[in-house]
Amino acid sequence: MTDKLRAILTLGGALMVGAAAMQAQGGESPTERAIEYRRGMMEVFSWNLSAMGDVVKGEAPYDKAAFARHARDLAHATELDLLKGFPEDSVNDESDAKDEIWLQWKEFAAKFRKLQEESAKLAKVSAAGNLEKIKPQFKETAETCKACHKDYRK
Repeated sequence: MTDKLRAILTLGGALMVGAAAMQAQGGESPTERAIEYRRGMMEVFSWNLSAMGDVVKGEAPYDKAAFARHARDLAHATELDLLKGFPEDSVNDESDAKDEIWLQWKEFAAKFRKLQEESAKLAKVSAAGNLEKIKPQFKETAETCKACHKDYRK
């Protein structure tokens, strides 16, 4: 099984388990499911970025294979359609999403596309295993991710 297929199956399985659990808890609305979907994806992004960040900051040892796997998993996760997790009717008090997402939809979508691009670059440079070349690309990827938080998260 390829790494990409493994990552997609893992993420897909996690999302399916989460969706099944939500349905069992009372059959949430499509809007509530969309919010859970995007939260789940953000958790996947955070999991991988945090693990790599610990290495880049010197708080964890560098393991070439593990780092490359986190970078690949992040890149694969960004290939999924995060934007479908933001339907227009999903603005509510329980969400951390600001109204600006929908008011500035083109800009929001462009920032996500940039995260996709930077994550793909990080996966590529991580495969080579040179930590000194990885660090600047990790920084660019992490800053791209944080840019959305700054503008679009409460």
